[in-house]
Amino acid sequence: MTELYAISLFLFVLFFLLGTGVWVGLALMGVAWVGMELFTTRPVGDTMVTTIWASSSSWTLTALPLFIWMGEILYRTRLSEDMFKGLSPWLARLPGGLVHTNIVSCTVFAAVSGSSAATLTTVGKMSIPELRARNYPEKMVIGTLAGAATLGLMIPPSLALIVYGVTVNESITKLFFAGVFPGLVLAGMFMAYVAVVSFTSKDWNPTVERGMSFSAKLANSRFLIPVFGLITVVIGSMYTGLATATEAAAIGVIGALVLALLQGSLTLQSFRESLMGATRTSAMIALILAGAAFLKLSMGFTGLPRSLADGIAAMELSRFQLLMALLVFYIILGMFLDGISAIVLTMAVVEPMVRDAGIDLIWFGIFVVVVIEMAQITPPIGFNLFVLQGMTDHEMGYITKAALPMFGIMVLMVFVLIWFPEIATWLPDNLRSGPG
Repeated sequence: MTELYAISLFLFVLFFLLGTGVWVGLALMGVAWVGMELFTTRPVGDTMVTTIWASSSSWTLTALPLFIWMGEILYRTRLSEDMFKGLSPWLARLPGGLVHTNIVSCTVFAAVSGSSAATLTTVGKMSIPELRARNYPEKMVIGTLAGAATLGLMIPPSLALIVYGVTVNESITKLFFAGVFPGLVLAGMFMAYVAVVSFTSKDWNPTVERGMSFSAKLANSRFLIPVFGLITVVIGSMYTGLATATEAAAIGVIGALVLALLQGSLTLQSFRESLMGATRTSAMIALILAGAAFLKLSMGFTGLPRSLADGIAAMELSRFQLLMALLVFYIILGMFLDGISAIVLTMAVVEPMVRDAGIDLIWFGIFVVVVIEMAQITPPIGFNLFVLQGMTDHEMGYITKAALPMFGIMVLMVFVLIWFPEIATWLPDNLRSGPG
């Protein structure tokens, strides 16, 4: 009965604060404060200050603002234009044609950005006009862009995986490599869907691309060298053990600055804008993490997470049944919260359940990221939908319908992960040890 009262109180305070427009991080602190005052005798102020400082001074967390800054710098370069020039000659002849550039470009940019929104905006500002000019179906253009942009949450360097790793105290580097193969498999599933639709849709009648010689295709591929070089340096330094995730992030920032300088897009104004953009995003996420750390401690004192975990254990759910329950839970939660907020808000309760069920936390991180990817394209709070609405001027209902097949593919990806867990676990299990 006490647990039910505590849950009801926590939820009431949380939704009351969120409903009044309070920032997510401050709302989490408010819930934690109420819990500490009512259920413990510890001095709340001292506990809050100590917890927030400990969460904010984490060395692992340093990778977060660095990767965000790298993405902000690249967002202001000609990267999307160069990727389209380099990829389109090779993809034009595939079933589905240049729609594949949406998916491949998002996959590539995700590997240097870490942000779904940055990936969507950078690729979309180039691909949407080009694909419209070639008479590709509008719903397919928008839908694939909405779905593929979510790969920024999975393919390293992923901001969501950094937040998850800090929250559950798991290796960021291992989580990064756990996301590589699932990200590529999901991108492949998106491309397979495009190919099938291109054969079956009556509305598929794009302008036929003029053929290019093999030597011309190779010449155009030079535009891909900068971005693939940056990916190789950042990801390769971690895989070979030469750098930790934080050190690789610093290398990525330097590489992005050099790339922007060589392209002529690095000016004092763009440098200042990228720095301020990274500062705003990092401060927002850091505040959410600080609030989540305080909430986790507060809930730990109440004994609520352990009681819930014991209660679910008493239900004797199988691993599959537990994962299905969590799948539905996160899909519903994702309708109202962004992915990072959903992760930090729930891990205090979910982590003990997952550990008790014997589920690998590295694998579970990828499971959670796939599910919160869906949150990016589910109304009413799907962030990618709002970005696309601003870019295309379509109604929200139109964009949601266009993105619905991508949502279905992500649900299928969850089952692929459950059936073949090695997709996420093989690479981190065989990862070389980092520098001592």
